[in-house]
Amino acid sequence: MKITRLETFLVPPRWLFCRIETDEGIVGWGEPVVEGRAEVVRYAVDTLAEYLIGEDPLRIEDHWQVLTKGGFYRGGPILSSAVAGIDQALWDIAGKTYGAPVHALLGGPVRDRVRVYSWVGGDEPAQIADAVAAQVEAGFTAVKMNASGRMLPIAGPADTDHILDRVARAREVLGPDRDVAVDFHGRLTPANARRILLRLDGLHPLFVEEPLLPDQSHLFDGLVAASPVPLATGERLYSRAEFLTPLQAGVAVVQPDLSHAGGISEVRRIASLADTFGAHLAPHCPLGPIALAASLQVAFATPNFLIQEQSLGIHYNTEADFLSYVMDPEPFRFHHGHAIRTGAPGLGVTIDEAAVRAIGTRGHTWRNPVWRHHDHSFAEW
Repeated sequence: MKITRLETFLVPPRWLFCRIETDEGIVGWGEPVVEGRAEVVRYAVDTLAEYLIGEDPLRIEDHWQVLTKGGFYRGGPILSSAVAGIDQALWDIAGKTYGAPVHALLGGPVRDRVRVYSWVGGDEPAQIADAVAAQVEAGFTAVKMNASGRMLPIAGPADTDHILDRVARAREVLGPDRDVAVDFHGRLTPANARRILLRLDGLHPLFVEEPLLPDQSHLFDGLVAASPVPLATGERLYSRAEFLTPLQAGVAVVQPDLSHAGGISEVRRIASLADTFGAHLAPHCPLGPIALAASLQVAFATPNFLIQEQSLGIHYNTEADFLSYVMDPEPFRFHHGHAIRTGAPGLGVTIDEAAVRAIGTRGHTWRNPVWRHHDHSFAEW
């Protein structure tokens, strides 16, 4: 079997899909994207395709080694994301070739269902409470919320209290038997993080995500020592090597993205590395159906998996949702806050190719907002 064609499709709201075709008619799908830079990743995929055409798609590991290392310059979000989507598609082809789900090829399932969480928004405590109540009504046992908007380098008491009030309202609705994860999106300085994490402890968050920027990983050891709350990081880290420092510092949860961190192949290795440090896997995935399908395959086969992010109803999905591009929504019907394992081959999702091709002709130019402080200096989004 040989790879004969590789195509990419820019599809709303902000995704990039990759289709790999073989001479035996087996097709694999992947999702290589950096949100806000999808067109750049598309060119990277096209460049990597020059090597793949004519190659055996089942040599997944060999292709991963060549694609990540064969160009001399390594790493970074663009290359790692391009490789990630290709890797997903190759695993999809392998599963379809052998008539087995990817989780079976990864050593077999270690669980029958995967706990997922939903994102909730709202700038005010009452809005957060309403959003959380809606997710509880929908059967979810965990939610994640942004903790704050833009933050000054040293936050005043009003900003700090507002964070605590919003998380407290979420906790009030969730009660003691459900979980809230709190995402700071790298908006905190180390000084703010130390102060706020101590005050969050009484609200018992499942974890606090990105309390520091990814280029501040060397500061995690001090923050972990000062924090009573489990810390999580990793959506902007792209390799095992980049996860080593925060793991050595003692972070409790790693969050590689299956569409950014080298795909299924590398995320499995990141999970194994995390396991040696007693840390758990909670893949980042505010993306489309292929990225989520790949994430679920890894989750079913990974012993130290914790919980899975998913984007159903997330605020980015205004033009389309991930069900817009699938033939069968069943893999994404969540039962009591869990995705149920199936035996469907490959990634376990059937992409609506006609819909992808039709919408892909329109494309998108999604960009993340650029925030500024009141003095017009740059602020972390």
